[in-house]
Amino acid sequence: MKKTVADVDVSHKRVLIRVDFNVPLDEAGRITDDTRIRAALPTIKYLLERGAKVILMSHLGRPKGKVDEKLRLTPIAARLSELLGRPVETVRDCVGKEVADKVRQMKPGDVLLLENLRFHPEEEKNDEDFARQLASLGDIFVNDAFGTAHRAHASTVGVTKFLPAVAGFLLEKEIKIMGDALENPRRPFVAIIGGAKVSTKIAVLENLLGKVDHLLIGGGMACTFLKAQGREIGKSLVEDDKIEVARQLLAHGGTKIILPVDVVIADSLNAEAQTKIIAVDNVPSDWLIVDIGPRTIDWFQKELTAASTIIWNGPMGIFEIEKFAAGTKAIAEVLAGAQATTIIGGGDSVAAVEQMGYADRMTHISTGGGASLEFLEGKVLPGVAALNDK
Repeated sequence: MKKTVADVDVSHKRVLIRVDFNVPLDEAGRITDDTRIRAALPTIKYLLERGAKVILMSHLGRPKGKVDEKLRLTPIAARLSELLGRPVETVRDCVGKEVADKVRQMKPGDVLLLENLRFHPEEEKNDEDFARQLASLGDIFVNDAFGTAHRAHASTVGVTKFLPAVAGFLLEKEIKIMGDALENPRRPFVAIIGGAKVSTKIAVLENLLGKVDHLLIGGGMACTFLKAQGREIGKSLVEDDKIEVARQLLAHGGTKIILPVDVVIADSLNAEAQTKIIAVDNVPSDWLIVDIGPRTIDWFQKELTAASTIIWNGPMGIFEIEKFAAGTKAIAEVLAGAQATTIIGGGDSVAAVEQMGYADRMTHISTGGGASLEFLEGKVLPGVAALNDK
């Protein structure tokens, strides 16, 4: 177990927090989804209630180590200020004299948001001197950025060499809920994995196969598995170089792995496409698979309704196009009504449940895309490993 913010005295201390405020912005620089900002509020409020001086650091986008005016954190400070009901100060950098002076002037209960960490190439290189400069701003380091916990950067790992380092409440919750599901699930334990590619999820599938009672596979990756069974998949997305891997997983997984029995096919990839529902044995060579079919939905729903623990990562079809979204919607619906522990493991499945209005009916929605995947692979996340043990 890692120490958390509740295990340390923060009163009147400068608390340096790594948050994940990497939120989507529109063309005008307005925040289109503030989920990640809201997810950090419990830790920030806890610290403020205890009279800490709160110094927040985050990255935004991919500025590639240079200042990009479009990726300044000003809109994030404004939104956070609204959510906290108190001013959130900003600075034009995350290290240097101006920043140090600003921190020196802080009083208990003040909040300061440092500028985009990734304006400095040293951040992603985990440069020791840069980490030392960041660490000099605080007395205690709190990592509450699960979304970047799989990266060994200066602000996630480097600073832990110089300061007592503990987990925030969001990081603690992510590790606990997902860790319990993987190590000590209530059974039956069912994972439903979709998305476009097998290649990004091979290690997830391998790790889950040893733990789940059933593994349901949909989305584009199902096509690679269907082809591995020798079926015609037409013009569907397929990773030919992963067919052998899919074959081995099928041999190893046996009856645990459940693949679609029918699919929605289309003659093109757009909203005007002609569509048909067809058994997986009958896909014409010039059509492509775009979603799971109604018989598959029924079968998947039956498995999910009987489950006590469910992890879902990846949509069942090209859900961005309305007529290819039925499978993903049906899965979101059944999870929203399930009595099970339901965990949405990052990425497009999070977007799907939020779009469909089911987010608040899930047990846990992971804030980390790549981090959730690596956690589901059974990997140790460097940003978590670097924190102090209880």
